[in-house]
Amino acid sequence: MSMNKDNSDIKTKQISDLFIEFTDLRETQANIQAQIKMNYDEDLEKELKRLKNRIKLVRDRLIEHHLYIAEILSKKYVNKGIEFDDLYQVASLGLIFAIDRFDVSKGYEFSSYATPTIVGEIKRYFRDKSWVIKVPRRIQELSKKVNMARVELSQELQKNPSIDEIAEYLEISTEEVIEVMDASQVYSPQSLDRSLDSQNDDKDVSFGDLLGFEDKNYESIETMDFIKNTMDKLKDIEKKILVYRYFDKMTQIAIATELGVSQMTVSRIEKKIIKKFRQELDIMNKDLTRDSSGIN
Repeated sequence: MSMNKDNSDIKTKQISDLFIEFTDLRETQANIQAQIKMNYDEDLEKELKRLKNRIKLVRDRLIEHHLYIAEILSKKYVNKGIEFDDLYQVASLGLIFAIDRFDVSKGYEFSSYATPTIVGEIKRYFRDKSWVIKVPRRIQELSKKVNMARVELSQELQKNPSIDEIAEYLEISTEEVIEVMDASQVYSPQSLDRSLDSQNDDKDVSFGDLLGFEDKNYESIETMDFIKNTMDKLKDIEKKILVYRYFDKMTQIAIATELGVSQMTVSRIEKKIIKKFRQELDIMNKDLTRDSSGIN
């Protein structure tokens, strides 16, 4: 038991030493890069190359040693609609984030620091995977590659990569990268009450303020269009009775006097008019139902 504990302590010490070396190497790299930027020196360039190789080696060893954390956390989120391999890849990226950001001088365990970072990346992936608006699978797949490229280039360049750098890295056009970035806006909906930057400091502008609204006369225009189309199919006397009765608000007796016919005739024709309108309305509703269901 004591021997196992001693071996564990030695291994922990070795990992801690690796983190210390990793931090020191990156600080030295940053200093040399700054010197080269001010005054190029071939010897410094060679030293920088040697440092980068050593940094990669140390990072790979740290990643390899802690991959078990990514595996354990990935397994907690399986059977939720995303394959384990994808989750493991995302968790591994989260692990790399944690390694790059870990400050060994703080004195706490790396696993305690890495766990929330990795879980955060997994949850973000679940959120990003749930597209609010359906987009082509090509864009979804390319979006995943762009996100991965951002992570890897951020580590390599130690800054947020530009659109051109992402495009060159993935060997795609800048237009495709921009298309993916635009499409990523549909990952989650924005509130209509969300405030936007406004040049007018006295008044907040929200998304809702920029949206159009349905004209209050729109429905009446549709109704009038339906009436006009149906009236075109009526006889002249039917048109007159319709106008007198429903537009001029005349009584059947007044209409009968105006046209020189009996009230019974007006009543009979009015019933025929109503029947024709109902038939036209039924036809229109059937057409709308057929269009919405995609039936030809």
